[in-house]
Amino acid sequence: MSITGQLAPLSLDAELPVLTATLIDIPSESHGEEQIANLVEQALRAYSHLLVTRIGNSVIATNHADRGDRIVIAGHLDTVPANGNLPHHVRAERIYGLGAADMKGGVAIALQLAATVVEPLCDVTYIFYESEEVSSEFNGLEKISKIAPEFLEADFAVLMEPSNANIEAGCQGTIRANITTHGERAHSARSWMGKNAIHQTREILEILENYRPSSPVIDGLTYREGLNAVAITGGIAGNVIPDRCCVTVNYRFAPDRSVEEAIAHVREVFSGCEVDIADQAPGALPGLSHPAARAFLAATGATVAPKFGWTDVARFSAMGTPAVNYGPGDPSIAHSKGEFVNVEELNSVATNLRRWLTEQGSPNHDGLVP
Repeated sequence: MSITGQLAPLSLDAELPVLTATLIDIPSESHGEEQIANLVEQALRAYSHLLVTRIGNSVIATNHADRGDRIVIAGHLDTVPANGNLPHHVRAERIYGLGAADMKGGVAIALQLAATVVEPLCDVTYIFYESEEVSSEFNGLEKISKIAPEFLEADFAVLMEPSNANIEAGCQGTIRANITTHGERAHSARSWMGKNAIHQTREILEILENYRPSSPVIDGLTYREGLNAVAITGGIAGNVIPDRCCVTVNYRFAPDRSVEEAIAHVREVFSGCEVDIADQAPGALPGLSHPAARAFLAATGATVAPKFGWTDVARFSAMGTPAVNYGPGDPSIAHSKGEFVNVEELNSVATNLRRWLTEQGSPNHDGLVP
């Protein structure tokens, strides 16, 4: 297979692997999505059946045929920083490159669907948004929810997150907490006159080493929690005993816990320690019993698995909108230097979504698939 990249303009009628490769080669690290957003907006405005709206560096394309049900198909435009993995290259029917799995492949599929599915059986809102890979305050969906929340209103939502072309239901919640130890400064030549705050982290690290995470089963899916140190910061100078040290921990919790319950759990685990919550996001229950979810499962025929990371499915779940992760690419290699997406998965996900939009009927409230 031969794939040639192009920088601009985007051709949404190109072969799907070509479009994917093109998107990979457009740098779009978080907070630097303006160029790719410009190209996406320009490409979508060429289609008369779409109404295109720009909010920051997020692009929204909708149809308004008043067919009754509305679905959202969303994908983020940003990537993590490059790691020697640009431009793309192709080997053995795999497209390698920054964001190939997470999630330029999924974005390519959504763009082609927006351009070519002119008469879907339901109303569709396509959202291509900025800054998913960084703190929630910068997230494009967060901005849209504050400026134009009507674009997020739907009966069902599909996030094009990499899921091995399976349906990943729900998602874990996440908490980052800073656990601080205090000591007393002294000259390192007279260390007995001080108290080393870095040494005081031993208790915290022992707690983490001995922690046994739970694996709750929800709707028949087994979620695996985790509590881990992700950073340690401390130290003043090479000749000073430090009086402060901070261990940052990340708690990934199953969606049967609320954020408040998860925070309480972290504080209980580190009882007696100084714990400050730095960041938090709720999980999302699988919701597989919802009629719209059942209709989607029936239409795609995809295998269902739990989502072990956090995704924007949680945002839709909090609004009462059932949502799933469904996209090409292996989430376990997302953000890695060797990230890739299989051409076979690109094509299968695109085919299933196209069939769902045009042949199998829209999500509906009584769970029927016409």
